[in-house]
Amino acid sequence: MSAPAVSVLVTAYNREKYIAASLESVLAQQFTDFEVIVTDNQSTDRTVEVARTFEHRDSRVRVVVNDRNLGQFGNRNHAATLARGTYLKYHDSDDLMYPHCLSVMVPLLEAEPRAGFALSPGASWPGGPAPMLSTPRQSYQREFLGYGMFNCGPACALFRREVFAELGGFDDAGVPSDFLFWLRACARTPVLLVPSDLFWYRVHPGQEFAGERAMREYALVPGATWAALHSAGCPLEGRELEQARINQAWSTVKLLRRDLRAGRFSLFAYRLRHAGLTMRDWIRYLRRPSRRMMAGTPVAANGEFLVPDWTRKA
Repeated sequence: MSAPAVSVLVTAYNREKYIAASLESVLAQQFTDFEVIVTDNQSTDRTVEVARTFEHRDSRVRVVVNDRNLGQFGNRNHAATLARGTYLKYHDSDDLMYPHCLSVMVPLLEAEPRAGFALSPGASWPGGPAPMLSTPRQSYQREFLGYGMFNCGPACALFRREVFAELGGFDDAGVPSDFLFWLRACARTPVLLVPSDLFWYRVHPGQEFAGERAMREYALVPGATWAALHSAGCPLEGRELEQARINQAWSTVKLLRRDLRAGRFSLFAYRLRHAGLTMRDWIRYLRRPSRRMMAGTPVAANGEFLVPDWTRKA
């Protein structure tokens, strides 16, 4: 049996209410050369039972029940080891994938061999129509000198399977593991920025980013980010790097202020302790932040913004 082009990885835990609609959206894709691997993290409801009905109905669907609960991102990494496809597409068991999702992402990534993965935002990318190839430097410019690029979940991406393996998969850091992955991955490989609105992200009370534990896990992100901006692999240099550190220091201050205003004094102390900044850093970098909407936009030698070939007249 030949390997499929795409492995759609559906990680699940207690999603009996949503998983049927989620899998229906995958099977409704216009692009059909894919397998679906559902990895269940020891659900205690009918999630597996519902998923099995799709396994019996469509030979492309395979349901795997983990021997134990691996955690959210441990489950994602495990699913990747079961994949046979050239590309990996994560799809959460409570989200919906629009029918054109794979038919947009796969051909674009196939046509750009320099990119390690493709990334689709929740809203249009600033700086021009997608697709755009973003170098490590440009990705960090968007995140730290612009208005952000790394605030995306795994469902936003289409990975080359071998590149995902080379990058080591997701860290086991709880809910912010995806941000930490982008921080590391975008410093090492170019990224293809593709059009938005390819899937629908469902928001509901049962999600793992809510609660005290998630807040403490998120509180570790500024420290990890600060370390990345001081690592040898950081793609920014000179004045850009200096401004990125200033902007990050101010972002940390805003979070600390928010903790104090909300009366979260224990979280304030925890965040401050793990922020990574020394007293010398606070004195040096607590200066005026500066961000530009167009930061990180690829430009041509003549200064014009690069646009895709399909916009040019013959």
